[in-house]
Amino acid sequence: MCGGFSCSKNALIALNILYIMVGFLLISVGVYGRAASIVTNLPIVGGILACGIILILISILGLIGSARHHQVLLFFYMIILFILFLIQFSIACSCLAVSSEQQQQFAEEGWNKVSNKVKEEVQNTFYCCGFNSTSTDHPSCDAVQSLCCPTNSPTSCSCSPCLPKLEDVIDYAFKLCGGIGLFFSFTEFVGVWLTVRYRNQKDPRGGSSAFL
Repeated sequence: MCGGFSCSKNALIALNILYIMVGFLLISVGVYGRAASIVTNLPIVGGILACGIILILISILGLIGSARHHQVLLFFYMIILFILFLIQFSIACSCLAVSSEQQQQFAEEGWNKVSNKVKEEVQNTFYCCGFNSTSTDHPSCDAVQSLCCPTNSPTSCSCSPCLPKLEDVIDYAFKLCGGIGLFFSFTEFVGVWLTVRYRNQKDPRGGSSAFL
């Protein structure tokens, strides 16, 4: 088992490099979650994105503390990383626990808040008209109607509402953010444990900086 000072130091440095890559991954997932839903207000997905940004900043702090075996930096790194673990774990569980009814509610709130230009973009992207079968608050569907219905289609042909097409996209964004966030939150707990272990080890080189 790796139990020496140098091994713990290298392991912690490698883990923080991994955290930086994970942070960029979480940011990418969060951006995708927002872009994919287009009209939906997804604060939980935004939380995943924020965790990615914070994780990158904390990882830089961890790299400096690990390289110097700086007790103060390692202490704050350990505390902040543990808090981030709790936040990210909670947000990830929330993403996975959101029901289809709640997703529809998010979508409807987002639809009501955005401008007609965004609604028109959604209609053109998903080939749909209006939010649901009863909604009237939407821009003209004349432009997208020709895409939904071929020229030789019956006059009764019309574009379907946007909600059924948005549901799959929103559900995938939630599951993707929740799954990745949950998986990597446990690596942060490993980082806390490794930091505690590393802080309590004495630098064999000695010197005044060993326990600063």
